[in-house]
Amino acid sequence: MSPTAVYHSPPSPAPLITPVPSKGPALAIGSLSTAQDGKYQSLVSALEATRSVEKQLLDRIVDEATTLQASSYASIHVTLTDAEYQSLTPKLPAFLAQLFSGLSPLGTLHLLNLSSAIQILPSELTLTGFHVLSTMNDEGTIIAQKPAHAPAVSLSLKSQSTPAAVPLRKRADPAKKKALWTLNSPAASHIDAEALLTPEDKARPIPTCEPVNATAPRRKKACKNCTCGLAELEEEERNNSKVVLIDGSQTGEATEISQADRERLINAAKAAPKATSSCGSCFLGDAFRCASCPYLGLPAFKPGEKVEIDFGMDDI
Repeated sequence: MSPTAVYHSPPSPAPLITPVPSKGPALAIGSLSTAQDGKYQSLVSALEATRSVEKQLLDRIVDEATTLQASSYASIHVTLTDAEYQSLTPKLPAFLAQLFSGLSPLGTLHLLNLSSAIQILPSELTLTGFHVLSTMNDEGTIIAQKPAHAPAVSLSLKSQSTPAAVPLRKRADPAKKKALWTLNSPAASHIDAEALLTPEDKARPIPTCEPVNATAPRRKKACKNCTCGLAELEEEERNNSKVVLIDGSQTGEATEISQADRERLINAAKAAPKATSSCGSCFLGDAFRCASCPYLGLPAFKPGEKVEIDFGMDDI
């Protein structure tokens, strides 16, 4: 019988687990439901036997009514009901981030009384930064640990290479700088503005206006040196217009006369001696006239002249 070689493989090394810090301050987080069924009180009593325990309710941490001090707890223990774990799912990332900040390096997080929520918690813990140490499905417990700080890397503030010197700008020549802003610089070319004008530009425009239309309404009077015929039309209308002459006698007769007769009467009135009234106030207006004055209702006039009313007045 040939000899048989027997090989014994060395036993595989056990997984390395970072040591958990010794009994330091702990934080116990519970709820009203776990306080009523006694689980929260049992957890606190077990922890207080070996360490100092700070007690908090879940609602105060989730609603940010309480802020956990950074790196102040060696372990955090959370005991909730299954329904509370389910309702915590939308706010779970923010809740785990607060617990991660409150734990000291190498501190442990203990999640107790888990059932259905145990399926999503390991991935959420990993995303937050925890190292999941153990998952006990039978007991409904997950233990995770906050890793130690990474070693600090010292960086030199001094630069490895000396930067090149920046050359200074040379000062400009003052004469060139002054010539740049001089309007009458010898280097600038002169342009005669008169040479740019054509004979048509220099010719004075002749003022012209549209021919006058006797039937159309007028918006202006004839200007001086009118060439459109409006001045002649106004003069013709003035000569053909009528004037109402009111006699100053007792009868107060009104007579329609032409412009030529009006001019003749005006010249005769200027040459005749001035007339006077018995009261001497007829020409001042109705406020100064007697009750039997023939000028009642007529406008005031100068002493010794006839009262005339033109047909072109708007109030006639």
